[in-house]
Amino acid sequence: MPKPFLSIERLTQKYPDGQGGTQTVFENASFGIEKGEFVCILGHSGCGKSTIMNILAGLSEPTTGAVTMDGLEVSGPSLDRGVVFQNYSLLPWLSALKNVTFGVKARNRDWSADRVETHARDFLAKVGLEGDVVHRKPSQLSGGMRQRVSIARAFANQPKLLLLDEPFGALDALTRGSIQEELLKVWSGTEQTVFMITHDIDEAILLADRILLMTNGPFARVAESVEITIPRPRRRTEIVEHPNYYAIRNHLVHFLGQRSKEMAGQQGDDADQRPETVRIDIVNPAKPDGENTSVPLRAVNE
Repeated sequence: MPKPFLSIERLTQKYPDGQGGTQTVFENASFGIEKGEFVCILGHSGCGKSTIMNILAGLSEPTTGAVTMDGLEVSGPSLDRGVVFQNYSLLPWLSALKNVTFGVKARNRDWSADRVETHARDFLAKVGLEGDVVHRKPSQLSGGMRQRVSIARAFANQPKLLLLDEPFGALDALTRGSIQEELLKVWSGTEQTVFMITHDIDEAILLADRILLMTNGPFARVAESVEITIPRPRRRTEIVEHPNYYAIRNHLVHFLGQRSKEMAGQQGDDADQRPETVRIDIVNPAKPDGENTSVPLRAVNE
């Protein structure tokens, strides 16, 4: 069987515990992401989500295990992997436009200055930034505008893998919702693969093709891979009306609220701990042996 575009194999991360021993954050994690997929990962603080992302970005080395992307082992940072952080990480002395052109020029050294600027302006426009605002420096922009610049910069560099580390966590609800939809529009027009950390269940359902669920640490693991059986395009105001929405949401809430704790600290063996695939589809339920095994679930707040 061919490997997926992004392959994580037997990944383990341990740190010194300050008492002469080690603390295992997660152990033998193995999962794959196909090219063009949008995958979110959910789990409680301390389970190792950000550590996994840093390893994928080439900013950290795992204790054991390997990551390959497009057939090549991930080692160190690369322009093929872009990262959007929660705290914007813009260059404060450059305008919004120049923050984007900086990376575009580095990746496309043979492009003319006009082509670089046109390309950068196009991606800024995709996230709703046009006109004089692109000449403002980050200190002159709102938090939502700064994150729009970060997203435009990441997509404009056209990385093979885009890593999003809670990119909307510092934004108010209205701005967050607006940028989520802009992110979907930009992503849908590319072939980029996205791996995103979030603590927001509704955000994950809106954005992702699949959601990876992690147990609590120590010895955390990626326990489930939940398929989002709500067709695209999706809109925040419409997905709650889809029959599968609350069934999926309830499953995620139950896992994070109860099962992630029950499964915590279960030290595994040497085998790969690949996540169990979960598919919840009320509209088109699976019917093994001619029977409908899907059970409609109530909304959490009913």
